This record gives sequence, structure tokens and C-alpha cells, in this order.
Amino acid sequence: MNAVLIALLVLPLLGAAATLAPLGRDPRTADRRALWLGVGVTGAVLALTVALAAGFDHDEPGRMQAVTDVAWIPAIGVRLHLGVDGISLPLIVLTALLTLLCAVYSTKRLPSGDGVPSARAFTGLLLLLEVGMLATFAVLDLVLFFLAFEIVLIPMYFLIARWGSGRKVPAANRFILYTLLGSAVMLLGFLLIGLDAGTFDMTALAEAHGRGLSHTTQVVAALAVLVGLAVKAPAWPLHSWLPDAHTAAPTVGSVLLAGVLLKMGTYGLVRVLLPIVPEGATTFAPYLGAFAAVGIVYGSLACLALARPGAKGDLKRLIAFSSVGHMGFVLLGIASLTPAGVNGALFANIAHGLITGLLFFLVGAVKDRYGTADLDTLAGATGAALYGRAPRIGALLAFAAVASLGLPGLAGFWGELLAMFGAFDPAAGLSRPAFLTYLVLAGLGTLLTAAYLLVVVKRVCMGDPKQPALVADLPDLQRYEAVSWTPLAALTVVAGLWPALLLSLSDPAVKNLLGGG
Repeated sequence: MNAVLIALLVLPLLGAAATLAPLGRDPRTADRRALWLGVGVTGAVLALTVALAAGFDHDEPGRMQAVTDVAWIPAIGVRLHLGVDGISLPLIVLTALLTLLCAVYSTKRLPSGDGVPSARAFTGLLLLLEVGMLATFAVLDLVLFFLAFEIVLIPMYFLIARWGSGRKVPAANRFILYTLLGSAVMLLGFLLIGLDAGTFDMTALAEAHGRGLSHTTQVVAALAVLVGLAVKAPAWPLHSWLPDAHTAAPTVGSVLLAGVLLKMGTYGLVRVLLPIVPEGATTFAPYLGAFAAVGIVYGSLACLALARPGAKGDLKRLIAFSSVGHMGFVLLGIASLTPAGVNGALFANIAHGLITGLLFFLVGAVKDRYGTADLDTLAGATGAALYGRAPRIGALLAFAAVASLGLPGLAGFWGELLAMFGAFDPAAGLSRPAFLTYLVLAGLGTLLTAAYLLVVVKRVCMGDPKQPALVADLPDLQRYEAVSWTPLAALTVVAGLWPALLLSLSDPAVKNLLGGG
């Protein structure tokens, strides 16, 4: 199985390199071949992840499996160390699935790229982005984690700056500057840990559970790692790059940014912060919980402001702000330092990737049909009436909205519930009154979330279909859209009805990390 894991990383890298080769003399033929090359490579990667999941020993999900561990830079003790456990496996499968769906969607709906035929470059960047995302969840060395964390920045920058819309270049610049600054701070924390402990091996450091690192080292390193990863999470108030990036990004860029890239920050907190510097994590947990609670309420209030009539709110921007609130629940679960809270955070990671990925696909489709994502323009005086004009898209949008607000029986419910349960009874040494306050704020956030999502559904899906509309003939769900979106909707239901599918994988691994193995 270690060969399968290595192939997962090598295959999209080779696919990205293949896009540099001539794919035909006719530009249209070359573009079409490039797009289908992307589908073929990402499909093969997903098949490998399914094989990896099938070969995974589900009786021991807390143990690292499919391990490769060889020397890479002996001078500083950096090793090529790869492996998966019950925490990283679902994220790897989610990454492979979303990338394939984006590749399929792009065969029919390729962003313009400033009007220049650019399918080869687009496919190459998409595959390079997949390499970095998969590697982040597979590497077990702090230096390799940093490198994988950085690989995703350049392809995402160009996807926004070249294939985006509106103020795309400033948004791309802000994205890369914020994340590079956060990564630099994170690297300082990694170096402090590795040089003080004498190793960058994440499994060895996790097993030591802080032994060999002084309290001061743990606190300083935890602060650096926490700040660096909080930028990518994104945690309030380090989130301000996110709404601009989502608003400007093409549809597939928004799907991968929300579905995978945000998870890299929270995954790093669970994989690095909690087990390696536990004293530092305990020191900063109350502050992380406070920022998470504020972020939940702030994100919901921002969405309510954008959703109200007359606000000229952009629908993509609204979904971006909703991610600030939803990721707040993930951070709150992590801050509780309890198995229930951390399991809830990991479950919410996957649920958010499925649901928000579907929402961005749907909002992108609405924008493509109407030529705008401005909510006031879409809704007009009586509502966009998607139920009457494009009933399948309207039904899917309503489904994704109720899943996002945490309706029981769908994936969005369990992660938020467990995160709040962790806040109700936080780990020993944490202030229970403080976390009960965070719990109350989180509960208020769930009510606000329901309010703004129901307003969006009312304004976009309901209305009089006989009233004049921006587009007289509004096409309903197309075949390529159904292929791209159905797996996300189906998995949202499956995860909601069968939460043990994910929790049985993550729980033993979380207990290992929190208990030092």
C-alpha cells in the first residue's frame, strides 16, 4: 500500500508535466485533449485513493499505514516520510474526489482565462494543486509538511489571477501575501521544534507528546504554528483574504479553496499542535476558542448583512463568509482539547468540504446563467424563482442550504454538535465557564446561520416565474453538472445518516494524538 500512496503523489505530478508537451497542432484539439488528460489523471488518482481506503486496516485506524520512511536530507535529519491514518485518509479521499469533479466540470465550463485558449495551463495548474493538497495530508515530516503547504499557493494564485473575475489580481495578491506570511511564521515554529527536539519526524514527536521540549519552547512554537495555520483555516480576525479570493476565483477554484485548502490549516492544528506541543496547545486553547466563537457569530452576521434586500450582496461572497462561521466550529472543537471536540472538528471538515463544494458549484452555475452573482439583481422584485424556472438547480440549492445550516440527518449536523459538546465539557485545565460562553455564542451562530440561508433560499429559489427575468430561457441542470454534483449531494446524505463511517476512523487516531500514543 505504500506504493499506492507514492503513486497518488507522483501521478498528478507527471500529469502536470505532460501538459507541457504538444497535444496537437490545432489549438482546440490540444485544449480538448488537455482537459480530458486532467479527467483521466484525476480519475486514476481517485481510483488509487479508493484502493488505499480498501486496503486500509480499519481495525487499527490509529496506526500509521502505507508508510514510506527513507532519508532525504541527512544533514538536518529530514526524511521522506509518508503515511496515512484515520485522520488523514478521509481528507485524501475528499481531495481526490473534489479534484476529479472539478476536472469533469471544466471540460464543459472552462473559465475564459482573459479570453485566451488556456486549457493546457489550467489543467497543469489543477494537477499541480492536487499534488500539494494530497502531499499535505500524507507527509509525516515537518519540513515536508511546510513544502507541501507551500506548493498549493502558486497554482491557486494563477487560477485566481488569470481565470478569475472582477478584482481578481488584487484578490490573488492578497491571498498569496497573507498565506506566505502565515507560512513563514509557521516555519519558525517548526524549526524551533525540530532543532530543540533533534528531529522533524512528526510521528516521533507525537509519540513523545512534548517530552524533551521545555515549556517555553512549547509555548513559543505553539504560538508560531497556531498563527501560521490560523491564516489558512481561516480564523477570525485573520480571515480577510478569504472573501475577496472566493469572490474573484473561478468556480472550480472556489470549490477547491473551500473544500480542501481551508482544511489544510485545521488538519495541521490537529496533526502538529495538539500532540507535539501539548503544553503550548493548552496555553492558547482558551484564546483559540474565543476567536472561534467570535468568528462563528461574525461570519453569520456578515452573511445576514449581505443577504438582506438592497445590500447588493454577492452570492459567492456570502458563501465565503459562511465558511468563516463554519470553520469556527472546527476551531472550537479543536480548542476543547477533548476527543469529542476534535472528532467533531474532523467530521465538520469533511462535511464542510462536501456541502460548501456543492454550494460553490451551484452558485457558479447560477452566475454563469444570469451573468451575475449579485443577490439583488438575481432576486429582482419578486425573487429569482429557480423552483419554477430551473427546478432541479433550485432543489439542489435548497438542499445544500439546509445541509449547511446543520439539519439533522445531513452531514453538517454531526460535526457542529460534537464541537459544541466538546465546548460543554472541555479538557482538564481549561476554564469551563469560558467554554460554556463560547458554546452559547456558537448556539447563537447556528440560529443566525439558519436565518441567512433561509433568506437566500427565499430570494433565489422562490418567486413568480411569470415575472420578467434577467434570462428568458434559463437552462436547468445539465448532464455534466449532474455528474459533478451528484456525488457531493449523495455523500452529504450518507455521512449524515451514517456518521460512524468517519468517526470510527478518526476516534482511535484522535485518542492516540491527545494521549501521546
